[in-house]
Amino acid sequence: MPEIRALGLEGVLEIVPRRFADERGFFSETYNAGDLAAAGIRLDFVQDNHSLSISPGTVRGLHFQKPPFAQDKLVRVVRGAVFDVAVDIRAGSPTFGQWVGVELSAARWNQLLVPRGFAHGFMTIEPETEVTYKVTAPYSRDHDCAIRFDDPAIGIDWPAGFTPLLSPKDRAAPLLAGLDTGFRYGAAA
Repeated sequence: MPEIRALGLEGVLEIVPRRFADERGFFSETYNAGDLAAAGIRLDFVQDNHSLSISPGTVRGLHFQKPPFAQDKLVRVVRGAVFDVAVDIRAGSPTFGQWVGVELSAARWNQLLVPRGFAHGFMTIEPETEVTYKVTAPYSRDHDCAIRFDDPAIGIDWPAGFTPLLSPKDRAAPLLAGLDTGFRYGAAA
């Protein structure tokens, strides 16, 4: 069984799969539906994504998809390291606009489970960082949304010492205030 830790926002979890090492290297089950179901996590992943970020300070996010293409995400780093963030975007939630962050790295072998109703983003903190993540809904251009990574109302404490490198989409992303995310606390996504 992997080690599973709650991170302070409903449903956002850090998951650390077991790793079995010897003189040849290691083996790990990075995803096991049965083990997660035994821990109460039942998700049907339909797509795997993989990104490479060349420079430290690369920011991807804060991204989400509106219902009916809302996505749960299981994020992990296969090379390098990121500061990974989830933000509650469910209108009416007692933690609306709050965030949690954790360093994910190939060395730490940890993962972040980001449930639907949360925006997700990361900043790379090592060069040549590769991130993979599983999602529970396919990509939908019409439902794809972003929120400014530096929204002052959210106040994410991004790692210092990096010049943020963003895509044009992320540079133009709106603030959370007044944005209809499509998520309501307590409603099914």
